[in-house]
Amino acid sequence: MTSANDAAAQGPALPATIDGDALIIAIRATPKASRSAIKGVMTMPDGRTALTVAVAAPPVDGAANAALTSFIAKSLGVSKGAASIDGGATGRTKRVRIMLSTGKNTGGTELAARLSAILASLPPPRET
Repeated sequence: MTSANDAAAQGPALPATIDGDALIIAIRATPKASRSAIKGVMTMPDGRTALTVAVAAPPVDGAANAALTSFIAKSLGVSKGAASIDGGATGRTKRVRIMLSTGKNTGGTELAARLSAILASLPPPRET
């Protein structure tokens, strides 16, 4: 059995799946934040992981979803149109699909590497 410190040292699994030229990211969104930011990765009660993202927009008329897809696309260096909600549009836990056409069906792998680099640059979670 691993301790909490061992698990923290290994880090959570990447909360994403590669699908050819797409990366599908599991996201736990928090709307109405002071600013939009990627906060880290959380483990949900069912054991799956999700990227935690604070979004400045309120959850009204799809504004938070639009802000989320725009923010994630910008963070990964792709156009706004490359990101879309793939599931969970009305809940806080969502699936966001990001497309990157490479012509070689490797866009998802490139996006996963970009996401890994972003997560590696985040400060470690504070212990409570």
